[in-house]
Amino acid sequence: MRLPEARGDLSAAVIEALASGRFEVARLAEVTDPLTDEDLQLALAVCYELHYTGFDGVDDRWEWHPGLLALRGEIEYVFETALRQLTGPQPALGAAEIPAALTALTAEQDGPSLARYIQSNATIEQFREFVVHRSLYQLKEADPHTFAIPRLTGRAKAALIEIQIDEYGSGRLARMHAELFRTTMGCLGLDTAYGAYLDRLPAVTLAVTNMLSMFALHRRLRGALVGQLAAFEMSSSLPNSRYGNGLRRLGGDEHATLFYDEHVEADAVHEQIAAHDMCGSLVAEHPELAADVLFGAAASEALGGRASAHLLDSWAAGRSSLREVPGQGRPAPTDQLVGVAS
Repeated sequence: MRLPEARGDLSAAVIEALASGRFEVARLAEVTDPLTDEDLQLALAVCYELHYTGFDGVDDRWEWHPGLLALRGEIEYVFETALRQLTGPQPALGAAEIPAALTALTAEQDGPSLARYIQSNATIEQFREFVVHRSLYQLKEADPHTFAIPRLTGRAKAALIEIQIDEYGSGRLARMHAELFRTTMGCLGLDTAYGAYLDRLPAVTLAVTNMLSMFALHRRLRGALVGQLAAFEMSSSLPNSRYGNGLRRLGGDEHATLFYDEHVEADAVHEQIAAHDMCGSLVAEHPELAADVLFGAAASEALGGRASAHLLDSWAAGRSSLREVPGQGRPAPTDQLVGVAS
């Protein structure tokens, strides 16, 4: 993946360090809203990508550069503080109460719904944009949560592994969920390379993936990571059914919709495993993590809701939900597509 274009002084300092091989201490300026600040979220995303595929021409040793890690820690403090302020304090419930609390947090809300809009009203261009927004996570689906496996024990660990086995297609490349998503992108005429649209993704989208990586890379936040995963699995089956139906309405064939169809069935099973066997068991073993489990779920719902609202608001205003980048056109053509009728 190539290094993205900077969006301010902070991301410029991080990107320049990786490009030049020389790190200079950068100053973290005060920001109004860390959750929507383009410069801060891009700088954090670049730091995190060093733990995944890295960047073209960047020495892999930057992953553990002390100066860069110190800067990332400062950004994470601001980001986590903003997330906790957004979600508010969470109760320290008992293990038996956790599944019901997660169900309440992930209950479908009244009001505008991105999934319902995509099912009934989205144009093919809007569906492409939706897929582009999801691409930075979906093309590495399950990878952040895998960091938690050595940090869990007992029944909670076994439950997470059971979920991850499905996410990775039981070891079959063609069935890996990331590969199914890559197929959907290809059917839509999109660039399937990981990170191809990083420059187009706004802060509200980067914040969602950054949240996952922050939870994943800190052992102290393992409760938040499994809480986020549970919230995602518990609120995923119905929306994915709607996304698949929306793509079929637009002419998508069985190859284009397989990613969404697969998640309808898989996530319905994962829901019970995640809530009871993973989160409930973790809290039974570590009662002190109960509030963090609910924090992760609440943060996932809150940031996901913000991202969905951004798409709906942009489309209602007749504009693209993606960032405009000089020299880069729209994310896909509007003529005949592979696997999707025009």
